[in-house]
Amino acid sequence: MKLRLSRMFWISGLIVTVLFAVTPMESFSKAARTAKAKPAHETRAQKAQSPPVAQTATTTEGALHCDALSAILMDGLTGEVLYEQNPRLKIAPASFVKIMTLYLVFDALRAGQLKLDELVTVSEKAWRTQGSKMFIKVGDRVKVEDLMKGVAIVSGNDACIALAEHLSGSEEVFVSKMNEKAKLLGLQDTQFKNSDGMPAEGQQTSAMDMAILSRRYIEDHPEAIALHSTTEYEYNGIRQGNRNTLLQKNIGVDGLKTGHVEESGYHLTATAKRDGQRMIAVIMGCDKVRKRSPEAQKLLEYGFRNFSTVEAVKKDAAFGPVKVRRGKVKEVTLVAERYAWVTVPKGKEKMVSVVTQLPPVVTAPFQKGQVLAKVLVQNEGKTVKEISLLSSSEVQKSLLPPWPVTGAIIVGLLIVGLIWFWRFRRPQPKKY
Repeated sequence: MKLRLSRMFWISGLIVTVLFAVTPMESFSKAARTAKAKPAHETRAQKAQSPPVAQTATTTEGALHCDALSAILMDGLTGEVLYEQNPRLKIAPASFVKIMTLYLVFDALRAGQLKLDELVTVSEKAWRTQGSKMFIKVGDRVKVEDLMKGVAIVSGNDACIALAEHLSGSEEVFVSKMNEKAKLLGLQDTQFKNSDGMPAEGQQTSAMDMAILSRRYIEDHPEAIALHSTTEYEYNGIRQGNRNTLLQKNIGVDGLKTGHVEESGYHLTATAKRDGQRMIAVIMGCDKVRKRSPEAQKLLEYGFRNFSTVEAVKKDAAFGPVKVRRGKVKEVTLVAERYAWVTVPKGKEKMVSVVTQLPPVVTAPFQKGQVLAKVLVQNEGKTVKEISLLSSSEVQKSLLPPWPVTGAIIVGLLIVGLIWFWRFRRPQPKKY
């Protein structure tokens, strides 16, 4: 009986020893460390399957009021609305139209359809247009770059028509492209009827649409800021100043556009950059020209003093590496597809966190830039953005089979070799 118990004891001990030898202790220790290090809100976020919620840093409208028909303040990096006052009120846009005109011009330059030193012949229609002008003449050959300055700095209606006709053959065709672009950008309240903003039946926009348009325009063509921040421009001996007087106040304002028509009053879209933040303020429908700049400045100051823009993820930031199965390399680094900014009230910057969701392994083949994982950007434990993680390089499939198959082949070959050796190499019985 004692002998039997002794044998059972030694067999049990041997089994436990083999289990610990086969199962790496590293996996147990790593799991323990992960459980200790991972905050509770990260665990909840990874379990949640609901799509990210776009969070807006809302404010109490009664705490701030603008002396205008409509107004909006937007974080230029995140697109979050920080203040709004009748943001969807449809109003005649006046020279706000010129932002879209220049947007299409910059698009054409980037696509190679236009060059800055290309010469544009001024038509009679462009010359005869009323309102603000850069004073080009019929038959003049003017560089595209000069016309763009005439639009951005001195709000030249003549320059708008000259560019529109040069790009599309007629202003009517150009305007149809403006409206197509408006739909692509998701502008819900906007309808363009001309390229310069002169009064036209049915031509309308809203402060919300203008904020969206301005943000996308700056994001897609940051080089445009150099034009809009210029305080004066001279053409043919005529010097004119930029009507955006906030440019001269040294408060970070570097754009964007003024506007005025009798029907709707005085407008201003002002954008400013300070310490890595960008704010966009849109004021529409002031009854006096002297009101629009102070009202826009009030919104900008409110944004900079009460909110922070946190850069949670940098574009091309490296994550990983991640192990690769059946690839020519053993691991690959992933990179963030784009930037991720989050707007938060001052003092709550540390509430922004990043949760990485990396797979334990990825299987080859895959292309460079292929989405392989994602990171969740959270604000106070709630997911507000998802950023895709892309492969930093192409990984081709390995020509060798997976190691289990390789191992099986090797073992099979060894068995065959041993059988062959035993069968043909053993001593043959002597014949008598």
